[in-house]
Amino acid sequence: MSSPAPTAVVFDVGRVLYDWDPRILYERLIEDDRALDAFLRDVVTTDWHFQHDAGRDFADTSAELAALYPQHADLIALWGPRFVDSIGAAVAGMHDIVRELDEAGVPLFAITNFSHEFWPPFRARESALFDRFRDVVVSGEEKMVKPDAAIYHLALDRFGLRPEQAVFVDDNADNVAGANAVGMHAILFTDAAAFRARLVELGLPIKALAPSP
Repeated sequence: MSSPAPTAVVFDVGRVLYDWDPRILYERLIEDDRALDAFLRDVVTTDWHFQHDAGRDFADTSAELAALYPQHADLIALWGPRFVDSIGAAVAGMHDIVRELDEAGVPLFAITNFSHEFWPPFRARESALFDRFRDVVVSGEEKMVKPDAAIYHLALDRFGLRPEQAVFVDDNADNVAGANAVGMHAILFTDAAAFRARLVELGLPIKALAPSP
């Protein structure tokens, strides 16, 4: 017996709805390519930034990092106030999908690993998109992160959804596995066309792309 079709879509934000890469910010500030690569690899690392997603304050993390790399203190200090500048353009085709689902009456939500400090200015800048969402769970506000099961359970409870009612999309395979483990229809994001096709397969009210001639 087949399971019922899902009725809501839950999005990741970074690299699903918007391009995100610290290089977008720092390539404007560091002219030498080798120095830029070294700074991104060794100083403002993924592990360091993940602390913000987990709820730590930028004032604390930046002070700690600047103490280790005093020669880069000025550049480190810009990470927080200019974080929005590290978020690039909309991912091609994804905002059209959001619009189509919303106009079809599909409830839209998001679960994002994002700093509690950096989220509000970004949310305000992109209100035209996020006003279509009924709720967004932000890891830094909750002090829990994907792929921990706790954040999915909290989000589903807050959204008023059973796991099988939700399609979840994320670019990170671990986050997809975490959502699958709690019973959501989880999709690893590659591009908008593939995601749209999967939504059609799952029975969501969205148009299929016309086949290539």
